[in-house]
Amino acid sequence: MDNGRSHIETNEGMHPFVMGRSFGALVATILFCMLAFNLLKKKKKRASTPSFISPMPTGEGNDHYDVFLSFRGLDTRKEFADHLYHNLDKAGIVPVFVFRDDKSIPIGEEFGPRILDAIARSKISILIISKNYASSKWCLRELIHIMDHMKSTSHIVLPIFYKVDPSDVRHLKGSFGKAFHSHKKYFDEEDIQKGQQALKEVSHLHGWESEKVANGHEGELVEKVVENIMSKLRQDFQLDVTKHLVGIGDHVNKIRKWVDTPTSVARMIGIYGMGGIGKTTLAKVIYNQLSDDFVHRSFLADIRETAHRNNMPYLQKQLIKDILQIEHQVGNVDYGISLIKSRFKRKKVLILLDDVDDKNQLDALARERDWFMLESMIIVTTRNEAILDQSEFEVDYKYELNELDGKRALLLFNRQAFRMDHSPGEFEGISRDIISNMGGLPLALQVVGSYLYKKTNRNVWEDVWEQLKNEPHRDVQKTLHISYDALQNEHKQIFLDIACFLVGEVSRFAMYMWEDCGLYPSQGIEELKLRCLIKIGDHGEFEMHDQLRDLGRSIFCQGQLLEKRSGPWDHYYKGVPKVLRFDGMVKCGTPFFFSPSYFNTFNLIYSNISSRIDICSYFLRVNIHLCPS
Repeated sequence: MDNGRSHIETNEGMHPFVMGRSFGALVATILFCMLAFNLLKKKKKRASTPSFISPMPTGEGNDHYDVFLSFRGLDTRKEFADHLYHNLDKAGIVPVFVFRDDKSIPIGEEFGPRILDAIARSKISILIISKNYASSKWCLRELIHIMDHMKSTSHIVLPIFYKVDPSDVRHLKGSFGKAFHSHKKYFDEEDIQKGQQALKEVSHLHGWESEKVANGHEGELVEKVVENIMSKLRQDFQLDVTKHLVGIGDHVNKIRKWVDTPTSVARMIGIYGMGGIGKTTLAKVIYNQLSDDFVHRSFLADIRETAHRNNMPYLQKQLIKDILQIEHQVGNVDYGISLIKSRFKRKKVLILLDDVDDKNQLDALARERDWFMLESMIIVTTRNEAILDQSEFEVDYKYELNELDGKRALLLFNRQAFRMDHSPGEFEGISRDIISNMGGLPLALQVVGSYLYKKTNRNVWEDVWEQLKNEPHRDVQKTLHISYDALQNEHKQIFLDIACFLVGEVSRFAMYMWEDCGLYPSQGIEELKLRCLIKIGDHGEFEMHDQLRDLGRSIFCQGQLLEKRSGPWDHYYKGVPKVLRFDGMVKCGTPFFFSPSYFNTFNLIYSNISSRIDICSYFLRVNIHLCPS
C-alpha cells in the first residue's frame, strides 16, 4: 500500500510539470503517427504495383551477373536450387557470378527493385519451375520480367520443370495449377493476366524435365545444366585473338580435319615454326573452337618466359587450379607431376601449352598420354620441333606453320596500316616495297603496319623502308633474337655464317670448313633446322627467312665500330673486303665467322686476291688457315 501510495503521490507532485511538457509531446506523437501511416500506405501501394509497370532497369550499375536463379524457396531452396547454385558458383576456369536473392541482396535493402535490376544485368536466367512456383507473387513477377527481357534483348532463358509437367504449367492444371488458383486472390489482376501468359510462353521453351533426366537423379541433372550454362558463357571466356586474321582459315581447316577424326585416346597436337610466324594465334583459334566440347580447360601462356621468371611448380599450380578449381601448394616438380597424373585421369581436358622451349617443361605438364582421360586434347606450340619428337606422350599430329604469301602479306599489312583491305593510291607502291623486306612474317607485318597507322607523311614511310633494308624492326628483332639466344655458341657461329654469306649457297662445301674448325656442323645444321631457323633446299642450298637473315647480319654489325656497321651484302660495306658476285664466282673476301680473329685472318688472306676464283674450291684451300691454332 505504501509503495502504491507513495507512487501516486509522487505522480501527483510531478503532474503540473509533466502535463505541461507531455502535451507538446502528445501532439508531436500524433503528427508522427499520421505521417508514418501515410508513408506506409504509399509504400504499400507501391509494393502492390506489378513489376511490369515499373520502369525497365537500365543495367548500367556496377553489379553484373552471368546467371539469375529464379526459384520458389518453399520447394527447392535447401535442396536442388542450393546444389545448382554452388555448382555454378565454382564452375569453369573463371568465376561464374550467380544471383540468388538470399545471397545477393544486402540486409536492409528493398527486395523488389534489386531483383528486377539483377535480371536486367544477367546474361542468362534459370527458372526452376516447381509445384508452388506460381503461388508466389514475386516468382510470377520475376517470370514476367524475365520473359519481357528475353523479347527485347539477347537474354537467354532456360527453364527447369522440377517435378512438374510443362503441360500443367501451360494449362494451369494438376498440383501446379491448383497452387496458382488458390493464391490468385492475393495477386493484382494485371499480375494474373501477364503471369498466365508468361507461364504459357515459358512452357514452350526448350529446357529440362527433372523426372526425365537420368531417371530423376538430380546430381546428373545439375551437371547437365552447369555444362549447358558454361557452354553458353564460354564465348565471353574465349582467348583473345586479333580481329585482323589473314590466311589462318586454311590452317585451321587442315588441323580440324584431323581433330574431328573419332578417337578413344588422349591426343597431342604440336604446332611449330619460327618466332613471329603466328603459332600462338593459330593455337588460340583451335582452342576457342574446341572449347565448347570441354568443361575442364587451361591455357598456359608463354611457358618459356614464365618458367624462366618463376619456375615449373608455378606453372603446374596454375594448370591444376584451372582444371580442378582447387588451389594446391606445389612445392616441387615431382609433387606437381603426381597431382596431375592422379587427379586428371577422370577429367576430359583441353590444354594449350604455349611456347614450350624445353623438353623438361613438357614433361612436367603433360609427359604421358595416360595422365589424361580419353578424348582429352593437348595443344603445344614451340619453335623447336625436336621437343615434339622427344616427347614421351608421342605427338599425334605435327603442323609446321610457314610465312604468308605475297597477296596475303599485303592484305594483313593493309589491315594494320590502313584498317582496310587495300592501300590508298599514293601509298600502294611504298606499301609493296615495305612488305618486300618482311618475308611474309605476320609479326613483322603487324608491328610495322600498326606503327605506320595514321602516319600520312610519305617521308616517314620512306625512312621505314630504308631501315627495314638493313635490319628488322626492333620489336620483331626482339622476338627473333630469342631463338638465336637459345643456340649453343658453335651453332650461333654457323647461323651467322649462313646469314652473312651462305644464303642460297650449297651446304656441303661450308660443312668442310666448319668440321675443320671444330663446330660439329652436322649437329649444328640439324639444330638450326629443328628450331626453324634455316631450311635446306631441293638442291642442298641453304634457305633462311629474310627477317632471320637480317637479324644475323644485324648481330654481325653490332661487333663492328659504328662507322663500319655494314657487311659484305652492303654496297657501302667498309669492313673486311666486300664480296662481288659474277656467275657464282667471287672477287675479294668476306667474313665467315663472328670472332675478330677470323675476320682478321680473312682480311689478310683475301686482301691480296684480285683474280676470279671459284668460292667452293677456295674454301678447300684456305679453310685450314681460318681455324685458331
